[in-house]
Amino acid sequence: MNVKPEAEAEGEGVDEAKSEAKTEAETEAEVEAGSAKGAVSAPGPDGEPRKVSRRFPLFTRDTARPEGGGRAASGDAPAPARQWPLLSVVSLVGLGLILTAFDVFRVGTILIGVALLAGAVMRWWLPGVGMLAVRSRFTDMVTYGSLGLAIVLLSMMAQPKPWLEIPFLDDTLHFTISS
Repeated sequence: MNVKPEAEAEGEGVDEAKSEAKTEAETEAEVEAGSAKGAVSAPGPDGEPRKVSRRFPLFTRDTARPEGGGRAASGDAPAPARQWPLLSVVSLVGLGLILTAFDVFRVGTILIGVALLAGAVMRWWLPGVGMLAVRSRFTDMVTYGSLGLAIVLLSMMAQPKPWLEIPFLDDTLHFTISS
């Protein structure tokens, strides 16, 4: 029979624990030195870099700021000054709604459309537009531009006495009503 004394068995357990501790310490040193193997993310809540998978997560926990979503003015400026592009678009829309409420329908709705077109131009031209940036730059420009153009065209074609007449739309309307 090959029986080890208890002191030897305990000694082996201590050696195994030391080797595990040594490998953990070496791993931490490698991570701090930047030579960790595998994918390593930004530090976690405990300050240690985490090993992560390259797979997409099942649940999205955070979103990236849209391109151009930074402040439009420096950080020491007051909050309204930092968001001047959004405030200018919202104030023009508000003015257009007030004009529409006071029975100046056509001018009010044209002003609303022009405000959206101005938002599209600012999104294209300015590097930082603050909260006016909702999605990617291209998507914001297309959305603001197409909605603004549609509102302007519809307000110009509104009855009575439209400022703009598009013949094929009139024929299409008559065709759908007569059928």
